[in-house]
Amino acid sequence: MIELEKTYLAKKLPEDLKNYKSKEIIDVYIPKSSEHPKLRLRKIGDRFELTKKEPINEGDASHQNEQTIILTKTEFNTLNQQLEGKRVHKIRYYYNYNDKTAEFDVFQDNLLWLVVIDFEFSTIEEKDNFQMPDFCLVEITQETFLAGGMICSKTYKDIEDKLEKFGYKKLFLK
Repeated sequence: MIELEKTYLAKKLPEDLKNYKSKEIIDVYIPKSSEHPKLRLRKIGDRFELTKKEPINEGDASHQNEQTIILTKTEFNTLNQQLEGKRVHKIRYYYNYNDKTAEFDVFQDNLLWLVVIDFEFSTIEEKDNFQMPDFCLVEITQETFLAGGMICSKTYKDIEDKLEKFGYKKLFLK
């Protein structure tokens, strides 16, 4: 499957965000020894999967080949216990915006205060013509340091200097 996506740093959180559907996500990126693992073990709500993502064109993270295998809870738990990986924990809120779904990823634990927003698209034209919403600060789709496989096992302090270059201010969902 081809994934077309844009990712943004959040500038502000909608006041009613907590009223929207959400799911807890636990990602484990493997292998742990890789600087930027491409293989992800994921628990998203009560769904479990193993996914590999690779850019179609080198250097363009907005256009990726994504291969996913659906797992049972037992398979997930077995792999999670046996594999050493880099972990990240977040709550994803599905927010309606102009006939699109804005996926607000509100990071937890060591990355508390970080919020990124993803939009997925059906066509390249739709992706290319999309206008950044006012609750977004800046597009970060091509920023490697914020890619899932890179941010896992980091702390907010590890990335704070890079975030400040974008003018990012810590956000917290009350």
